[in-house]
Amino acid sequence: MKRFTGKQNTSIRIFTGLSIGLLLIIMVTGCNPISGGVIIKADSSLPAATTDFPKATQNPTSTPQPTISPDPTSTTTPTAIAISTPTLHPMNILAARETPYPGSVITIEETLEPGTNYYRYIAWYASDGIKIYGLLTVPFGDAPVNGWPAIVFNHGYIPPDEYRTTERYIAYVDNLARNGYIVYKIDYRGHDRSEGDASGAYGNPGYTNDVLNAVSALQAFPQADEERIGMWGHSMGGFLTLRAMVISPDIKAGVIWAGVVGSYPDLLCCWRHPTPGVPTPTANPNFRSGWRTRWQDTYGSPAENPEFWMGISANSYLNDLSGPIQLHHGSGDSEVPIKFSQDLYQQVQTAGIPVEYYEYEADDHNLSGNFTLAMQRTIEFFDRYLKAGG
Repeated sequence: MKRFTGKQNTSIRIFTGLSIGLLLIIMVTGCNPISGGVIIKADSSLPAATTDFPKATQNPTSTPQPTISPDPTSTTTPTAIAISTPTLHPMNILAARETPYPGSVITIEETLEPGTNYYRYIAWYASDGIKIYGLLTVPFGDAPVNGWPAIVFNHGYIPPDEYRTTERYIAYVDNLARNGYIVYKIDYRGHDRSEGDASGAYGNPGYTNDVLNAVSALQAFPQADEERIGMWGHSMGGFLTLRAMVISPDIKAGVIWAGVVGSYPDLLCCWRHPTPGVPTPTANPNFRSGWRTRWQDTYGSPAENPEFWMGISANSYLNDLSGPIQLHHGSGDSEVPIKFSQDLYQQVQTAGIPVEYYEYEADDHNLSGNFTLAMQRTIEFFDRYLKAGG
């Protein structure tokens, strides 16, 4: 799995290192020392179990360290100085790019009743040393020469103790699977049989790690095309999809329905839902806000420390989106503000990345009134940018 490195931060560290080196030489030797988008408003078989798939590999990129050269006329050798690099917050995008996501072999543990034209399995992979389970579908028949296009499916918030792998999102997965895609609907850590603690998406990198390790695992899956991996996300899963697409270059296209896609300052100030007759808007009751108070106490507010809050927001790195993105949102959504999607659409346009935005009048958080239309647009988008390779 490829990883970005923060080139700008590396340059700053090298410049700082060289400056310190030159100052040391002075002290020791006395020497004297520079694209566009669209907005539309809308009223062969697999074995039952196998474990011998090839394993993904990770090639970490080393960061070059500056060296200090003594003045050629001096006989004194300067003492080496250790250069410390500030530790980035675990949720910082640059820190996430430095993190390895090797994934693992995908192990099929249970064979389920097949779908219309695809197999269904319960399968797990490794993420941060724990087992992450999920529902895996694979099309019938012989795979294309390079493998089937594949989609990592990121579900929205469901109380972890209520979540079940084979429940919810059945029609969503079925539509994608029937159209010739491997679909891996992953169960984040702490959900159903997945190991680990359900840490939440917004204040802990765990779920993001699970998503990115799923990408690596699919890249190593024999029947998947490692060059055609896409991502679909709903609500909280939309937050994870956007985040993954600015961290990893390996996600070729993404679709987000009713996504939590505002910046962190937006999540702090604007996750509000006005209620008739209530003068002060109230926060979403499902929104876990423990990190909000803790981080502001530690790092200051966005006004006091904008660098911190920009650094953890995927919206600050939209120029690095790994592929085209499609957004859907209903104007009647009472769970996630539609303004998040509207603002992201404008931001991605500004970044020059292909983007589509569809708004559904008076529809709800699940786009129940326009599900068939929204799914048709989703499949057409994936067919264009993922199946056909863009």
